[in-house]
Amino acid sequence: MSHRPLASSPGRRAVLRGSLIAPAALALPPGAASAAPALHLAGRPEASWGVQVGGVTSSSALLWVRSDRPARMLVETSATESFRRARRWHGPSIGPGTDFTGTTPLYGLPPGEQVHYRVTLADPADPRRTGKPVYGTFRTAPARRRSGVRFLWSGDIAGQGWGINPDIGGYRVYEEMRRLDPDFFLCSGDSIYADGPLEESVTLPDGRIWRNVMTEEKGKVAETLDEYRGNFRYNLLDHNVRRFNAQVPSVVQWDDHEVRNNWYPGQILDDARYTEKNVDILAARSVRAFHEYVPLAPSYGSGRRSRMYRVVHHGPLLDVFVLDMRSYRNANSPNRQPDDTTGILGAEQLRWLKRSLAASRAEWKVIAADMPLGLVVSDGATNFEAVAQGDPGAPLGRELQIAELLRFVKHRRITGTVWLTADVHYTSAQHYAPERAAFKDFAPFWEFVSGPLAAGGFPANALDATFGPDRVFVRAPDRANVSPMESPQYFGEVEIDGGSAELTVRLRAEGGAVLFTKVLRPGRVGQ
Repeated sequence: MSHRPLASSPGRRAVLRGSLIAPAALALPPGAASAAPALHLAGRPEASWGVQVGGVTSSSALLWVRSDRPARMLVETSATESFRRARRWHGPSIGPGTDFTGTTPLYGLPPGEQVHYRVTLADPADPRRTGKPVYGTFRTAPARRRSGVRFLWSGDIAGQGWGINPDIGGYRVYEEMRRLDPDFFLCSGDSIYADGPLEESVTLPDGRIWRNVMTEEKGKVAETLDEYRGNFRYNLLDHNVRRFNAQVPSVVQWDDHEVRNNWYPGQILDDARYTEKNVDILAARSVRAFHEYVPLAPSYGSGRRSRMYRVVHHGPLLDVFVLDMRSYRNANSPNRQPDDTTGILGAEQLRWLKRSLAASRAEWKVIAADMPLGLVVSDGATNFEAVAQGDPGAPLGRELQIAELLRFVKHRRITGTVWLTADVHYTSAQHYAPERAAFKDFAPFWEFVSGPLAAGGFPANALDATFGPDRVFVRAPDRANVSPMESPQYFGEVEIDGGSAELTVRLRAEGGAVLFTKVLRPGRVGQ
């Protein structure tokens, strides 16, 4: 059926934004422990897993829902919570082929305005039989510079054995982020831990007990399509996440734990936990589940190969370049080869990034990287997982590709580039400058790190001097895998002022503290 808007239809008043879709207590969707909905259930279809919004532009958006059975997705949008003069949209039929998930694109929305929506699921055999509507709201991107932009970023969710703990209220940091009411949220990878099974309880060093909500799929490493689906579904058990998703649009990228720790294309696993050893097969299953559970524009999920990298235009002030540093990389190695055209991005993605940065007319170009540049991230005793490898000299291995990109930004005089990432499970700010670097043909820039959101905290990584990083700020635990009960979780905030166009980065800790603030001036190639 067409997604075109239908005639207006009034609806009963929406619930207040503060209560959107979830009760105050930690309530799990019905049948949460089961792997999949039954195909023949009595009653009406329900959207107990909540709703999500993605692909938001100045005039469009993509709404996501999951049903507990086959259903037809119906959407209403309005400028007010009363849903007077609402527009109605007929969405797709939802069934087992997509694990009962579906999306409906919305077009012709007003720029820079609050949009209220409700999603209703109808029995495909009897459209009069509908479930309880699920409500939400979001803002479209602005069309004018003076409107300003504010968004959050972080990553790393349900990792290192720390899942949804009902004793502490689940993923509390999501409610804290929701209350900040950002325009959108950038998830910088590791949105699930498909390779990280949970246990029912873990004893902490101080004797306290951590308890995890358990599902069948979180009891082992994910290998099958259904097991990957179950990992994406797991985080939706948390009421804080569902409230957040209903209000805050998401921009989601992936990294390694969506498939398996430190994976790269062509890898054959030597891991007794896996019966399927071919990582390419596992990645194909994960990417299918990713596109079922993340509201991503169809153009990035169709064709011969699902493409994760893309640019998100959010008004005149901001373009977000969402990288995929996982799918096109070469094998992890000592990373000291003198010639490397594949690198961590692949040749095609690097050409796209250079072309897109040069074409951007946005005041600020945020480069959303799922791995840091100058932080040394190892993979075993001799190999390296990210860009840097600890050699402070001239670029080698994957550093060659980054050097080419940085040189391009300088020589093309591309202004307003800022790098954001997560991955390393602490928060920090690095300033890169040629006067401190072995490689000098680039303009200074900032890289900001924030995370985890619901995973173990780790000590700060060593720096590689090739691009001259100076760690201006860092907050990290002093031991590995510190639980969320022992250390706050971290997220970052970016605010672009509509008048001055200045960009302010705030590194935040769970509990409300702003740990570090940096204000950047617009119109500069380097700063």
